[in-house]
Order: sequence, then structure tokens, then C-alpha cells
Amino acid sequence: MTRPPQSEDRFRLRSLRRWYTVVWVVLGILPPVVSVLGDDGATTYWSIGLSAALALCHAGAAARPDRPVLPPRAFLGALVLGMGALALVRGDGAALFIVSLPQFWLLAGSPRRAIALSAAAAAATVTGIVRHQAWDAQDFAAGNVVFTLIGWLAGVLVGLGVVRIVEQSDERAGRLGAELEAARLRLAEAHRLQGATEERERLAREIHDTLAQGFASIIVLAEAAGSALAADPGRAAQQLASIERTARENLAEARVLVGSAPQSGPAPGSIAGTLRRTLERFTEDTGLPVAAELAEVACDGPTRIALLRCTQESLANIRKHAAASQVSVLLGPVPYGIELEITDDGQGFVVRDSHGFGLNGMRRRLAELGGELTVTSSPGDGTRVLAAVPAHGQG
Repeated sequence: MTRPPQSEDRFRLRSLRRWYTVVWVVLGILPPVVSVLGDDGATTYWSIGLSAALALCHAGAAARPDRPVLPPRAFLGALVLGMGALALVRGDGAALFIVSLPQFWLLAGSPRRAIALSAAAAAATVTGIVRHQAWDAQDFAAGNVVFTLIGWLAGVLVGLGVVRIVEQSDERAGRLGAELEAARLRLAEAHRLQGATEERERLAREIHDTLAQGFASIIVLAEAAGSALAADPGRAAQQLASIERTARENLAEARVLVGSAPQSGPAPGSIAGTLRRTLERFTEDTGLPVAAELAEVACDGPTRIALLRCTQESLANIRKHAAASQVSVLLGPVPYGIELEITDDGQGFVVRDSHGFGLNGMRRRLAELGGELTVTSSPGDGTRVLAAVPAHGQG
């Protein structure tokens, strides 16, 4: 199992501290003990006893870092006294002092306290060495004093450098965290704006495919009914009934759009039957004959809605722009899904110059289902609209 980053950092820190403990024991605690093995006298007992005491104090402070038996500062105090005592007993101590310097920077809690406690340890070590032996620049004790002082100075410089590096790392981590948070907020805002834009586009498409087409149909029917009132009252009455039916359908669609009614679309069942009723309605309203070959194909709800909207948009364009005399609609299965083809013999148009909302809306609606729309037309040659949709399950 992969550790999270923080757990990985804590694991590495614990591992480093364990390795340092091994180094501290091997290079700092054991040499005073090993050097007196086989000897008799007070120096031997004091060296072994003091070394053992320091090892036990370290174990009490490091065994359970969350709840240590000996608080870290208490251990550092014992370490200062123990190093001074060993220096007094043995007349050396530079090696133990130098290898113990990291303890002060790890456990003191602050750079100032680490410097003060390590300085106290250096003073205790130097005092012990000097008291053990008279000062002599050529004597072994003088070398220990010099190494102790040089070690303390080097430890301070290295410790301050490490602290500065850690502070800079923390600052960079803080800045990076702030930048990541700002980026997250910007991304969330971008997602919100994208969602709002997509919702506006969806509503615009639904309004165009339903309400706008319905209102356009009402206008055309109203104009035709007004013209037929005197010459053909029966035809005018039929058109008025179509106006009422279209208005009611638009009212139902408006309620859907504001969320007060169930979602619109073709009722579950045969898409062929739904398209057949739409074509009959188109012929009834416009008088244009429609040659339809509608195979019984099974498809899911979103595909039924897409095919119905494509049919409605194509018929609306034929009504408004084509001036056609004949319309044909073909619906059938193909190896990869379903194809819907709508053609007319109208005046046609230049496809590349058309940027209407209706055609773009059909393309986006089909693209959401993995399908595509192909429009073929030229001036005077009519128009062919081909909607191809992959099979998405049965209705």
C-alpha cells in the first residue's frame, strides 16, 4: 500500500533519527566505554556509569516521541551535565560533544535555545577537560578544547544554515499551497461558468427547438387562417384548431423549461410512430405532401428526442425557407446505428454560408450522442439532411 506524502515524510524522519541514534551510540557513547574495558579504578566505573546514564536518558526521551518518559529539554540538560562529567573524569570529550550536536538542534525547539544549550555543553566539556589536566598547548587536552570550540562554531553555522533552508522550504511550500488554492478556486469558478454557459446553450437550444418553432408555426397558421376566413371557412377553422393545439403544446413546453412539469420529448415507444404523427401534422398545416418510409427501430429516450428535434427543425426550415413542393423522410437501421434522412426539392442554399442556430443546435445535439449531421444542398437543387446516430439501447 502506498503511503500518503505526510506519512512518507514522517516515516523518513523517524528512519533518519533511528540511524542518527545508532551513530550517536557507536561514535559517542561506546568509545568511552570501550577505551576503559579491562582497566580498574574509579575512571573506569565513572566512564561506564556516565555513558550508560546518557544512553538511558536518550532512550527515555526518544523511545516514545509523542509521550516521552523524559522531556526533550530535560534530556538536553542531562546531556550537558553528562558530557561535562565525562570530560572531567577522562580529560577528553570533543568526540562525544561533536557527535551530540545534532541532538540540540533536533530537540531544543528553537535555534536560539539550540545555540544556548550547545554553548553550555561546549563550556561544560571544555571546563571538564581543563579541570582534569593543566592547560598545555602541546598537551592532548589542548587539542580536545580546540576541537570542541571549532565543533561548536561549525555546529552553529551548519544548524543556522539548515534552519534557514527549512524556513525557505516552508515559505515555498506555503506559497505553493496558496497558489494551488488560488488555482483550485479559479478552476472551480471556470467550471461554474462553463456549467452556466452550457446550461444557457441548452436552454437556448430547447427554446429554439420547441417554443420558437411553435410560435413561428402559430404566426404562419394565423396568417393563413386570416386569408382563408372568407374564401374557405372550413380550412380557416382547421388552421385555428392547429393554432390552439400548437399554443397548448408551447405552454406545456414552457412549463417544462421552468421546471414545473416533467421533461418533454417523445413518449416512450416507437420513434417511427412519433415521426409519423409529426409529418402528418406538418402536411395538415402546410399542405405539402410528405413521402415517408419509417422503419421500426428501437432506440433510447435521448436518441428519440434527438431524432424528433432534427425532424422538427428540418421541417421548420422547409416551411420557412425552402418553397418546396415535395418532402421525403427516411428512417432506418444501419450497421452502426440509425439514420434519418430528410430531403426536399426546394430552392436550396449554400451550406458553408449557413450559420443558423438550428443547424448548429442539431449538430451539437447529435454530437452529444456520438452522432453527426450531414447537410447537402446547393441553390436550386433542394436540400438533404442526414442524421446518423449510434445505437444507444432499446426504448
